[in-house]
Amino acid sequence: MSGGREFTSRFILGSGKYSLKLIEAAVRDAGAQIITLAVRRANTKERENILDYIPDGVTLLPNTSGARNADEAVRIARLARELGCGDFVKIEIMRDSKYLLPDNAETIRATEILAKEGFVVMPYMYPDLNAARDMVHAGAASIMPLASPIGSNKGLATREFIQILIDEIDLPVIVDAGIGRPSQACEAMEMGAAAIMSNTALATAGDLTLMAGAFRQAIEAGRKAYLSGLGRVLARGASSSDPLTGFLRD
Repeated sequence: MSGGREFTSRFILGSGKYSLKLIEAAVRDAGAQIITLAVRRANTKERENILDYIPDGVTLLPNTSGARNADEAVRIARLARELGCGDFVKIEIMRDSKYLLPDNAETIRATEILAKEGFVVMPYMYPDLNAARDMVHAGAASIMPLASPIGSNKGLATREFIQILIDEIDLPVIVDAGIGRPSQACEAMEMGAAAIMSNTALATAGDLTLMAGAFRQAIEAGRKAYLSGLGRVLARGASSSDPLTGFLRD
C-alpha cells in the first residue's frame, strides 16, 4: 500500500527506455500496476505522447527527471499534477551528470515541500540511513534507494546499505535502479524489499516477453521466501538434512 492505494503487484516499470512493446510486456507479463513517467515526455510536441500507450487502470508515477535542485523538482511535480498525472510523484534530483547519483539533501527539501502540498512523495535516493530518516520526517510515502547506477544492470552493489534501510525504516523500501536480472530482483525481495523498479533489464533483453515474465516470477518467489522465514546460514561446517543418517552408521 502506498498513498492510500493498494497494489497487488510488486513490480514497477521505470522510465528511460520506452516502447509500446515494453509497456505491454510490463503490464501483461510482469504485472506492473505503476509506471513511471518523465514529465518532459508527456509535454512535448516533437515526440509521441507516452501517455497514449499507458493502459487505463495503471497508476502513473511522474518523476522529476532533469531536476538539479529542490526548486526545479517542485516545479516539475506541480506541472505533472496540472497535466493530470495525479498526486503521486517520484523525486529525482541529480546534479552529477556522470554517475547520475541522487542529491539526498535537495531530495529531502523537495520531499518536505511537496508532502505539505498533498503529494504522495516517493524519493529516489542514495541508500544512507540518516538521509532516509530525514525523508521519513519530511513526509515521504516510501523510499527508493538505488541498487547500482541507473541503467547499469549491475545489481545489488549497495546491498548492505539497502538491508539497513529495510531493517530500520518503517516505510516501504522500493529498490530502484541497476537491477539487471530476475535473480537480483529475487534477492532484493528476499531481503524484505517492498517492490522492485526496473526498466533497462527488460528493455535490453533479447526476448522482452520472457524477461518480463521472469521478473514477475522472481519477485513473487523472493517475496514468498521472505515471508516464509529463510533458513539459517551456518558460519562453518555442515549439518545433516536427514535425521536417518545416524541409523545408517549402526
